[in-house]
Amino acid sequence: MMTPAEHFMRHEAECKFMAQLARDAESKAVWIGMAERWRRCTELARQQNATQVRPTRHRKAAKTWSH
Repeated sequence: MMTPAEHFMRHEAECKFMAQLARDAESKAVWIGMAERWRRCTELARQQNATQVRPTRHRKAAKTWSH
């Protein structure tokens, strides 16, 4: 399963590819702009992921046998 950041990076790459195929400057600029927006989404997703508090794993209590 892809993380949101990986998903956004994939869209950015697709937009860059489409910019290379664009036949006119206006279309190329639109695709480059879209790629830039996806790059910003990637950065935000990474920042959000880095600031999320991850749960701490605790050891299970040792079983005690009482007689």
